[in-house]
Amino acid sequence: MAFPESPLGLRAELLLGGTWTDITKDVYTREPISITHGTASEGAQPDPASCSLLLNNEGGRYSPRNPLSPFYGLLGRNTPVRITVPGPESYLELDGTPGAYARTPAAAPLDITGDLDIRVEATTDWLAPGDRQLIGKWVSAAGQRSYRMAITDQVLYLWWSVTGSDSYYIRGALPALPPRAAVRGTIAYSGGTLTASLYWAATIEGPWRVMESASTTEYGTAIHASPSPLDIASPAVLNSSGIAGRVHRAEVRSGIDGTLVAAPDFRALAPGAAGFTDAAGRSWALGPTAQVDDRDGLFAGEVSEWPPRWSPGGHDAWVPVQAAGILRRLGQGRRPLQSTLRRRIPSSPGLLAYWPMEDGAGATQLYSPLDGVPPLKVAGLELASDSSLGGSAPLPTLGAVASLTATVPRTSVQGWQVEIAYRLPEMPTIQTEILRVTVGGSAIRTAHAFASTAGIRIEARDADGGTLAFATLTVPAAIADFSGIWNRLVIYVGDAGGGQTWVMCAWRNISTGVWWYVYTTVTATMGQAAAVTGTWGSATQGMAVGHLSVYTTPSTADRQPGTNTAAGADRGYARESTLDRLRRLAAEEPTLRLVTWTGDTTVGSEAMGPQGQDELMDLVAECAESDGGVLYERMDQLGLVYRDRATLYNQAPALVLDYAAGAVAPPLEPVDDDATVRNDVTVTRSGGSAGRAVIEDGPLSVRPPEEGGVGVYEEAMTLSLGSDDQAQPIAAWWAHLGTWDEARYPTVRVLLHRRPGLIPAVLGLRPGDLVRIVNPPHFTGPGPLDLLVRQIQHQPRPRAWEVNLSCTPAGPYRVGVVGDPDLGRADTDGSGLAAAVSATDTTLSVATTVGRVWTTDGAEFPFDVQFGGEVVTVHSIAGATSPQVFTVTRAVNGIRKPHPAGTDVRLATPTIVAL
Repeated sequence: MAFPESPLGLRAELLLGGTWTDITKDVYTREPISITHGTASEGAQPDPASCSLLLNNEGGRYSPRNPLSPFYGLLGRNTPVRITVPGPESYLELDGTPGAYARTPAAAPLDITGDLDIRVEATTDWLAPGDRQLIGKWVSAAGQRSYRMAITDQVLYLWWSVTGSDSYYIRGALPALPPRAAVRGTIAYSGGTLTASLYWAATIEGPWRVMESASTTEYGTAIHASPSPLDIASPAVLNSSGIAGRVHRAEVRSGIDGTLVAAPDFRALAPGAAGFTDAAGRSWALGPTAQVDDRDGLFAGEVSEWPPRWSPGGHDAWVPVQAAGILRRLGQGRRPLQSTLRRRIPSSPGLLAYWPMEDGAGATQLYSPLDGVPPLKVAGLELASDSSLGGSAPLPTLGAVASLTATVPRTSVQGWQVEIAYRLPEMPTIQTEILRVTVGGSAIRTAHAFASTAGIRIEARDADGGTLAFATLTVPAAIADFSGIWNRLVIYVGDAGGGQTWVMCAWRNISTGVWWYVYTTVTATMGQAAAVTGTWGSATQGMAVGHLSVYTTPSTADRQPGTNTAAGADRGYARESTLDRLRRLAAEEPTLRLVTWTGDTTVGSEAMGPQGQDELMDLVAECAESDGGVLYERMDQLGLVYRDRATLYNQAPALVLDYAAGAVAPPLEPVDDDATVRNDVTVTRSGGSAGRAVIEDGPLSVRPPEEGGVGVYEEAMTLSLGSDDQAQPIAAWWAHLGTWDEARYPTVRVLLHRRPGLIPAVLGLRPGDLVRIVNPPHFTGPGPLDLLVRQIQHQPRPRAWEVNLSCTPAGPYRVGVVGDPDLGRADTDGSGLAAAVSATDTTLSVATTVGRVWTTDGAEFPFDVQFGGEVVTVHSIAGATSPQVFTVTRAVNGIRKPHPAGTDVRLATPTIVAL
C-alpha cells in the first residue's frame, strides 16, 4: 500500500531538476518511514542523520538507468530528499540571497522623522559572520536613506540618516540569543537630544532587555524621509546580504511603543502566499527567492543509491531508499586540510607571489601555489625539518651555508611588502644579513635587513651598492625578541610624501603579536619588488624559515605594514574559541553548512590549540570534544548545528510530558548501570601538560564498594586546548558528569497521533534540549525527571506518528548562578538529622558535622533540602549553633516517610560550578 493522503500532512519530496517534487504517494506503508537524528546516549559524536523509506517502483520510475522513467536523467547519487509535516504556524523563509526579501512601497506613514521603534522576530544564526540586513527603509544611494536595522559580525546596528546621504548608528554586541528571538531599535528625540537604544527579547511583545543605549546632541533633530521602500532583508544595501532563516513578524512604529505603520505577520498566512496586506494597511510583495511556508522538517538529506528490487514475477517492484544527512558525505574520502597559513595567505589582498616552503624532504625546488610564479630556488636547506610553527606544516632549516632566490613577477604598481616567518636560534654577534629585497623602478636597488647583538638594521642601497640610508634599532627588548622565538619578518616601503620613501623593517612575535619597527627615509620612489634573496652562513645555521610572500601593498600612513593577513594563521589560530573556530571553518569550507548556537557570549566557549592539518570533520569533532557541546544535523535542510556547552546549562524544558496522563507510552525503562561511570579522569592538552580529577567521595567515587563507592573507573583524553590551565578544570567537569548519580533513559516513547497537542513542541525539539517528565511512576524514583535529548527518532505512518527519544540526565548541567535564589546557594559541607523524624514531623533537628551552620537569615527563606530521597521546603531555621531546628513542609516531591538519625541533609538543588 502506498502512502495515502495523511491526516498528519506528511510529505516526502525529491529535488529533481531544481524543483522539489512530491513523491508521497509512492511511499509504501508496509515498512514505516524511520528517521534518526543525533547520537545514542552513550555516544560522543553523532552518526549521520538517516531516513529509510520504501518507494513503489512500478514501471521503473525510480530506476535511474530506465529511459522510460519520468525521472530519467534526474535521479543520481546524492539526490536531495526531505520529509516534512505542517508546523504550528507559517513563516517567511529567506536564504540570504539578493532575491530573498519582502517589500512594501514607500508611503507617507513610513516617513517617520521623529521617534522611531522597529522590531523583528526571527529564527536565524544570530552570531553568524557577515553583514546581514533585518529591516529598513534604506537604499545605499545618496538621498535614499532613512533608517534600518542590521547585524554585522555578531553586532546589532541601528542606522539612521539626517540628510538622506549621511549615516549614523548605534551598535551593541549581541548576547547569546536562542535561535528564535526578537530584536528592537528605537530613536527618541527630546529637547534637541537624540537617544538611540537596542533591545532583545524572546518574542516581539517583549519583555525587552536593553543591549545598548546612548544619547547625543550632534546628529540633528529628525530622520530623513526618503523615497525608498521598506524592506525585510533589503537587497539594496551595498556589500551586504539579507538574513538567512525564518522571519515570523516585524513592526515599524511611529513613536516609542507608538502607532503601528507596518506590521507584517507571516504566522497566519497561507503557504505559498505571494503578497498580502498587513494590519497597518501596508501591501507587501515577496522577492523571487523568498517564500511563505508552514512546513517543519523531520529530515533533510541525500539519497546516495537507488537499488531496484522486484518480486520474481515482476508484479511488485520497489526501491529501499536509505538517505543520510551531510555527515555521511563529509566523512567520506576527504583529504586533510592544508595548514592555516597555506589556506590564508593566497586570499590576501595585494598578494603578488607566495612560496609556502612546506615541501617534502626530497624536493629540489619549492613550488608556489600562484599561477605564473616560478619555483623558489634553494640550496643548503634541510627541508621539512621544523614542525614547531603552529600554523604551518614542517618547514626547512638552514645549514652552515644556505641560499634562497625568489623571482617576483613584474608589476607596475608602486609599493611593496615582503614577509617571511622565521625562528633564529641565537642572535649573531656580528652584523648578519637576514634577508634582501631587489627593487625595480626606483633609485633604491636593494633593501637589506641585518641583525646582530648590537641591533637590528634596515639599509637601502643604490645600483652601485652604495648606502642611501640606514637606521638601527638598539632597544634591548627589541633585540631580545628578534631571536629564540617564531617571528614574522617584514621588509616594506611606504610613501613618506615630498618625493620621499620610507624603507622599513618590522618583526612580530607570532605568539604574542608584539611588533618592533625600524625605518629610514630615502629620496626615491617606492618602486617594485623584483626578487628576494637570502645568503646565509654559520651565524644563521639552524634558522627555520617559511611562508615567503610578496605584496604590492605599501605601508599605511602610520608606517604599519600594508597587510597583516597572516596574523592568527601564523600560530594556527591558537587560543581562538571553539565557536570562532567553527565559524571560521564554516566560512572557509562552505560545504560544511554549519551554524552555531552559543549559550553565554560573556564566558565564551573553550579556547582551542593550534589547528592541525586534519580532515575537516576531524577538526569539527575536535572542537566539540574540547568544548563539550553537541553537534547535530539540521532537520529542515542539509547542514550542521553546533550548540556549545553553555546552551545545555539551566534550560527551561522544551517538552513537558505528563506520565500519569499517558503522554509517555510504555515502556519507560531507566538504565542504572556503570556504562558512563568515570571517576578518575586525566585530560592532556595536545602538545602540553595534563590535569587530573579524582572523585573520592560519594556513591560513584573511587572508593571500593565495601566503603560506599564503586571502585576506580579511569578515563584519559587528549584535547586541543589553548593553554595548560584548561586541562584540570575540564578533567573535573568530565569527572562530575561521569559520577552523576541518576539513571539514563535510552527510550522515551511518545505517540503523537494520540497526543496531537504535543506536536508543536516535538517539532521544535533538538538534540541537547531538556525534556521534563512529570508525575513519573514510583519505579523510576521521585520526579520530575529532567533529561537531555541525545537522539530523536521519528516513525511516521499514514495515521500514526511515533517518536522515540534517547536521553541522559540533565541534572549535571544545572549549574550555579550568582544571586539566583535557587541556583546561587552554597551547599552545606556536611550535616545530618540530629534525631529521627516520623513521616509527619514538620520540625527537624539538624546537626552540622563539617563547616558552617545553616543560615538563619529570614531573607534567605524558603528553600528546599533533601534527605533520604525526600525533598522538603524549609521556611525557617532557629539556633545559631548546631544542632538547629528546621521548620519545614514535607513531601514536596511526593515522598513522605520516617528517617533515622544521622540521615544526610543537603540542598535539593546544590550549586554546581560551571566549567
